[in-house]
Amino acid sequence: MFTNLSFGRRIRLRRLYSDGGDPLLVVPLDHPISDGPIPMRDGGLDALVGQIVDNGADAVVLHKGGLRHVSPDRFAKSSLIVHLSASTMHAQDPDAKYLVSGVDEALRHGADAVSVHVNLGSAEERQQITDLGRVSDLCDRWNVPLLAMIYPRGPKVTNPRDPALVAHAITVATELGADIVKTPYVGSPDEMADVVKNAAIPVIVAGGPRRTAVPDVLAYVDEALRGGVSGFAMGRNVFESADPGAMTRQIAQRLRQFRGHGIGERHAAQTPRPEELRTLVG
Repeated sequence: MFTNLSFGRRIRLRRLYSDGGDPLLVVPLDHPISDGPIPMRDGGLDALVGQIVDNGADAVVLHKGGLRHVSPDRFAKSSLIVHLSASTMHAQDPDAKYLVSGVDEALRHGADAVSVHVNLGSAEERQQITDLGRVSDLCDRWNVPLLAMIYPRGPKVTNPRDPALVAHAITVATELGADIVKTPYVGSPDEMADVVKNAAIPVIVAGGPRRTAVPDVLAYVDEALRGGVSGFAMGRNVFESADPGAMTRQIAQRLRQFRGHGIGERHAAQTPRPEELRTLVG
């Protein structure tokens, strides 16, 4: 499914998929800039990240400042995705996202991948699409995987989960060179299956509405997986839960049941096998 990926990019993708492939569990912790402080317990952000990665998350998304308060040891078994976009809910147009970091800076911080946010249909869509294209070019130059977070949001968007709009968001990410796209779940397995069936890159879905009970979160996970998604980017339903570690563990265990069963195997053909890596890196 994938062609022309560099060896360096394939190695970084393999790190991201280190626990056996799709479906992925990504936990975004990039919310503080847009929404204000996230709930913290004893130990702060470092302890929260520890709870998440120790219980099976494949990757955590952080801004460049936040990661300075996290021990590098946390990423021995999980990938670091540095988020390059930001805005605050207090702005005149909260849907306008701006680049606040770059690919080279993310690499200096040890990133395995970077992410960029685009609101499709927003008043500032032009700048956001331009930024995604520029970041994609730099990711090609530096062999860094790119996660595009694309949501239908804007003055003319009446239903952000409209299957046609979500399919368009996936297409934008694909055409501009993203490796993975995060976008909304459209609401039913059948509709989601129609959206992702021709997707050329893995589609991971957002965590959706706030859910307080583990069974409700797992029911959502099961439903979206029946729709053929390649994973989840679940933030608030993890870090706002009573026990973020336990919530992460429950989701990760559920996803492991699906790994190796044909779901979202869009990176497999271009990912080096372990014996290849041993041969090529000595």
